[in-house]
Amino acid sequence: MEKSSTVSQPVPQKQKEVDDDKQDGRLQVEQGTTDEALTDQKAMAGEALNRRSIWEPSVYYALGKESFYFAGHDISIRESMDSYGALIWPGAIALCQFLENNQQQVKLMDKAVLEIGAGTGLLSIVASLLGAWVTATDLPDILSNLTFNLMRNTKGRSRYTPQVSALTWGQDLERHFPYPSYHYDYVLAADVVYPHDYLEELLKTMRHFCRPGSQTMLLWANKIRFQSDLRFTECFKSSFNTTLLIELPQQEVRIYKATAKE
Repeated sequence: MEKSSTVSQPVPQKQKEVDDDKQDGRLQVEQGTTDEALTDQKAMAGEALNRRSIWEPSVYYALGKESFYFAGHDISIRESMDSYGALIWPGAIALCQFLENNQQQVKLMDKAVLEIGAGTGLLSIVASLLGAWVTATDLPDILSNLTFNLMRNTKGRSRYTPQVSALTWGQDLERHFPYPSYHYDYVLAADVVYPHDYLEELLKTMRHFCRPGSQTMLLWANKIRFQSDLRFTECFKSSFNTTLLIELPQQEVRIYKATAKE
């Protein structure tokens, strides 16, 4: 029996040049994507620094306080430097204003409302003051400040005591929020799209809570800052029946309503 052997054939020079060009192209695309992400992150960090109003120095970290007036109440929000989720962003303010000014269009009274990426809790506070039964969610390390703000601004004011729960986008959704046991009339999201690595998980989370036939309405407000925001918006539109409710050119904020495609 003959022993078979495999002999490596040299790559023709022309083919090698093509392959090298392809490799160089891939590297350039990857480098461009990385550079874009780094630039976006730097811009986001700069915007975060500009979000401050009043700072109180602390031994461990700095806290800022923002004051608002919504739904007939003064609202005081404690911010933190710890993460983007501990700041108030323009999309949240815009959506609060929209909910207050359009109560006939979006009727929150006695409705079950979930906020994803609740951050400081401003949007959940306003929804609660407008009569909704609210569950505010975010990453575990955000919950302490979120709970503080919610309790501080809704105790003795709201129809229902708002709930706080940990939610990591895209992870263990069926286990922690099984459908239809956890069904919501509205899902709120404000400025959840920015340079981070979890946009696919965010979209998966939106789909989990806004399923075909559920009648759940998703209200998403976001400042459009980067190309990645526009790319996410296209994916969002392909997953949901969407309507642009309002666009605020000065703030560069858009507010969408959406329901699941059948």
